[in-house]
Amino acid sequence: MFRELQRKNKELSEEECISILQSTKRGVLSVSGDDGYPYGMPMNHYYADDGNIYFHCGKQGHRLDSIKACNKVSFCVYDEGTKTDGEWALTIRSVIVFGTMEVIGDADVITDISARLSRKFTDDEAYIKNEIECFACETLILRLKTGHMCGKRIVEK
Repeated sequence: MFRELQRKNKELSEEECISILQSTKRGVLSVSGDDGYPYGMPMNHYYADDGNIYFHCGKQGHRLDSIKACNKVSFCVYDEGTKTDGEWALTIRSVIVFGTMEVIGDADVITDISARLSRKFTDDEAYIKNEIECFACETLILRLKTGHMCGKRIVEK
């Protein structure tokens, strides 16, 4: 169902893909939007040990409407890249995940995932607790169940 990478020598291992998903803070979530137009938006994410990727969102809006209409999505992340001494070109590793999105409204899951996601940005537990107390009631969690994942290493030349 999913296409194979044409340049196998640039393909990342599953372990490398997971490492990138765990270490990056943001990516682009793409859904099938209004009138069949693709709708991609930058999103913070949390990659969990269960192999799923979690996001938070509000209880209404274009993203949520799109997911309810068609739960097939893709999510793309890429690292900051590395340079070889004396070279201008970056070597960048990217990962694309295809799967289905599930909307979760359970308060315990919202609290847990929101805290885990927040810890990617800050270790201020008082701030995290306050944010959850103030905004969890307005939040849903999205769970991306991975159907296919592939990663690639490219050199900008």
